[in-house]
Amino acid sequence: MKEQKKHIVFIANPISGTAGKQFVVKLIEEYLDRSRYTYSIATTERVGHATELAQKAVREGADIVCAIGGDGTVNEVANGLVHTQTALAIIPSGSGNGLARHLRIPTDPLNAIKILNRGMTQVMDYGIVNGKSFFCTCGVGFDAFISQKFAESGKRGPVSYLENVLNNSLKYHPETYDVEIVNNKDNEEIHQACKAFLISCANASQYGNNAYIAPSASVRDGMMDVTIIEPFTAIEAPLIATQLFSGTIEQNSRIKTFQCQKVKIHRSQPGAVHYDGDPIMMGEDVEVELMAGGLLCVCPAEEGMPEVEVRVQNFITEHFRNMYNKTEELIQQNMLKTQRITQLNKDILRKLSGK
Repeated sequence: MKEQKKHIVFIANPISGTAGKQFVVKLIEEYLDRSRYTYSIATTERVGHATELAQKAVREGADIVCAIGGDGTVNEVANGLVHTQTALAIIPSGSGNGLARHLRIPTDPLNAIKILNRGMTQVMDYGIVNGKSFFCTCGVGFDAFISQKFAESGKRGPVSYLENVLNNSLKYHPETYDVEIVNNKDNEEIHQACKAFLISCANASQYGNNAYIAPSASVRDGMMDVTIIEPFTAIEAPLIATQLFSGTIEQNSRIKTFQCQKVKIHRSQPGAVHYDGDPIMMGEDVEVELMAGGLLCVCPAEEGMPEVEVRVQNFITEHFRNMYNKTEELIQQNMLKTQRITQLNKDILRKLSGK
């Protein structure tokens, strides 16, 4: 008996990240396995629209909903899929692509489509911070502060993000937090007051762009990895930055890590919180809880930080792929401009000839 084809709804965010989405759509048309899948494509028009489109896809019986965009788009799509039988898939097209990188989904769209063609489905956890779902990381402190500045700048891409980090790192003043770790591995509660540069609650291992805030994190272990970075000096900053990108930050004496299912954070005043890179203002009390096994995802069985050799290879491949994609995008734009000019010339000649 012939196996029934599964249906995929692709949801594309036309403004996320830096890569052209039309190029990705062209690759889907050419390389998606039609013997396995039928598909349709929807485009987001506003904030929150991807969640609505994902929920509609669930109601209409879609087997998979694939986010084409960055972590913000992935967050919105996944929000519409939690606790359903419809699986999330990702074709990374954003600035950081933190969850996709953790799940070993290639940032090259063609190879991401090949992962989709394999059709391997895994169960993964997600988190909730004061009622907002996140799938990669959330946090308070400097990372939330930078997310807010990044959003206010109106610019996208890793270069803009780095500019915000460099411009604001010396202006940021660490806060004092009251932290309560609940339901850790030993079923104990840990309560402490601490001054912190940031507190990160991680379902996945990295923020994005291979910045590993919780190198040991897993989206399948039913536990959340809490990382507290204590205040540090300007002399110590380069080492911490190097360890963040090398995946060795847990070795630093300024870093405290915990695994738990829930954490309660109290601060002296309201402020920014980020969830999957998007900032939001919240009150003095921030409660973060992990929800085990609430989402299906099409991705490899492996997850987390790959070996150094693989990371270097991925970096080189991604660099040249971005150059190729940008060139391809410019070629397409020039072709459209040429077509418009040609058509305009024809219209002018027709008017001049009176035909």
